Parts: sequence; structure tokens; C-alpha cells
Amino acid sequence: MQAALALAALFFFVHSASAEQLLCGIDRLETSGCRELSGLRVGLITNSAGVSRGGEADYAILLRNGVNVKFLMAPEHGFSADIEAGKKVGSSVVADTIPVFSLYGTTKKPDIRQLRQIDLLLFDLQDVGTRCYTYISTMKNAMEACEEAGIAFMVLDRPNPVVPLPQEGFMVTSGYESFVGAVNIPFVHSMTVGEIALMLKELLYRKLDLRVIPMLGYRRDRFVDEYPGFSFKSPSPNIRNVETAIIYPATVFLEATMVSEGRGTDAPFMQFGAPFIKSQELAAALQKYEFSGVSFDTVEFQPRSGKFSGERCHGLKLVVTDRKVFSPFRTATALLLELQRLYPADIALDKHGEFFDRLAGSPLFREMIKKQQPFDNIIEAGNCQVEEFRRSHPERFFLYQ
Repeated sequence: MQAALALAALFFFVHSASAEQLLCGIDRLETSGCRELSGLRVGLITNSAGVSRGGEADYAILLRNGVNVKFLMAPEHGFSADIEAGKKVGSSVVADTIPVFSLYGTTKKPDIRQLRQIDLLLFDLQDVGTRCYTYISTMKNAMEACEEAGIAFMVLDRPNPVVPLPQEGFMVTSGYESFVGAVNIPFVHSMTVGEIALMLKELLYRKLDLRVIPMLGYRRDRFVDEYPGFSFKSPSPNIRNVETAIIYPATVFLEATMVSEGRGTDAPFMQFGAPFIKSQELAAALQKYEFSGVSFDTVEFQPRSGKFSGERCHGLKLVVTDRKVFSPFRTATALLLELQRLYPADIALDKHGEFFDRLAGSPLFREMIKKQQPFDNIIEAGNCQVEEFRRSHPERFFLYQ
């Protein structure tokens, strides 16, 4: 515990010199000439979103600075970040000779035998701020494997693109852990991967040699597209911009229903629909919630792939009018309540109930939706779990103000 806290304190003061320019962990490593990796055999977990402020790939920066890179590892969506969710990722090669091993194929955990060929494993992936997005699960698996192999693990921290969104949603109930819910943090977690790594070290991997290269100029009150000169690079096919990352936790639960979450269209997660939905009826039903920061437009679309491929779907498109007050989990709760009330047989909430519960981290959310519990009761149930998390895990893990 003390080692983790000391590490956090060590880097906090580096951040305190206010800088308008946002520098990620890879930028700071580049600035030092990668001296932190001097003489080490290195592996790197990354994908095509792992670039510097100047747009150069992280592995290229390491090679240019003489780092002995033995191999790369790629998460879900592959090294090119273009493989659809849930599809296995194969191995490949970059820079002609450097192998890229898959962490989303036959295994989701680094091979201990491969790790024993290196001294340190780097992690440089762009998360999106929602627990079910699997990159933090990949990080947890990698930390466990590094502890078992007796090698160091280094996180090159990157911004949580939606960090001003408050922590909300249900926690992970014991027995409902999965690859879309491996870390027991709020559904919208408001943490960076570096901060989550510090928490995991203290709670689970105390023998691990964890090193974090924090960001410079990062603030918790800014969405990532509000930093001058910083460009958010899409980490997967359907999270194409910051606006989608903001809406994603409001619509991702629809993956576990018979409603299209917009995959196979030009606005995945930003719109949803199904042949059985009556757009005007649903829009009218949502008016009673008097949401702040979001409006709903009626839409029709025909997915090119995924659910209802080639069929005409009717639904709604979410338009965030004020991201500072928008609450994606409150929005998700209202959407699910009204879809269940209006189309209970069609959305088939129980058909993929196990998947829904893994996404939510608990069966409680689905059960409350099915029983048409009052909206405020559902939100309060989630808030109580988040408050317990905050009491048990105070902001000592936060590297940034």
C-alpha cells in the first residue's frame, strides 16, 4: 500500500505545474529519451490509438530511442483497432520483424513464458471511461501475469476522455465478474488507467513492481477534446469521437437486448432502434423524465451489419446539448424502463440476461427494470453502491486534480 501511495505522491507534484498542453505518458517518455527503459527488454500492449501528441506510434518512438522491444500485444479490436467487438484477434507483425501477439484470441492474458523473455511490460491503451470497455480488463490480466512472472509493469497514462462525467451505475457483484466487468469500479468510473492500476496494485497485486508515467497538464474538469492541440484517436471501430464516448454508457446496455445499438450505421451508440419501436411513442414517453443536457430526435436507419441487418429500424438519436450536466446512466435507466414498459416481449430482456448482468455488473439493474421499479429508486440503488466505493476507495488513487 505504502509503495503505491508513494508512487502516486511522487508524480502528483510533477503535474501540479499547470500546463495548457496535454502530454500523455508516451510523450513524457519520449521527452526523457526513454531513459526509464534503458537496458531493459520490453514488451508493449498497444494498438493504433497508442500515438504521441505528434501522431507517432508509441512503438516507433521506443525503437527510435534505442529501446529493446521484443514484442507487442494487442487487445480486443486488434492492433489496427478495426476489428468488430467480440471477434477474435489474430497475431501479426509490425516494423517487419516485431511480432504482435493477441490478447483477445485463445487467451486474454499474457503468456507467462513470453513475459519471462522480457524485464518490463508497457501498457499504452486509450480507455473510454466505461467499465465494460475491455481495455482495463486487459490491463488487470496483464498486471496479474506480470506479478506471476516476476517482471515490472509500466502504465503510460492516457486521459479518460469523459472524466467530467460523475461516477455512476452499479458496482460488480461478487460472482458476476467477467471480461466486461473485471474491475470493481463504478460503471462510469471517472478514472484514468494509471489510477486504476494503482488501485489494483494496492488491492490485488501488492508484490507487483508497478510504475506509472503520468500525464502533464491533465485536469478532471475537461473532456479530452477541450485540450488545445490534442487529437483523440479512435480506439475501436465504433467509438469514433469523444461525443460517442460520452453517449456510449447510455446505450451500450442495448447490446444485451433485441434493440440495435446502431452498429452497422454511421452513428453507432449515438442512435438505437428496432423494427418494432414506434419512435414518436417512445420519444413522448421519455419526456416525463425532464432530462438535462440531452434531447432525442426520431430516426430511421437500416443497419449494414449487426442486429436487423438490411431491415428498416425506427428509433431515437441522442443529441447531447450540454455535456457538463448530461448523465448517461440516468439516461440508460429511463430508456430501458420505457422500452421494457412499451415492448416487453420484443426487447427480450431475459433472452440475453446473463450478458446484460455482466455488462451491468449485477442482476439487480435488470431485475429492477423488469419489475418497473420507480426511476428514482433505481438511481438511488446505484448511487448507494458508488458512495460505498468512494468511502472504501477514497481519492488517494487520483493522480490529478
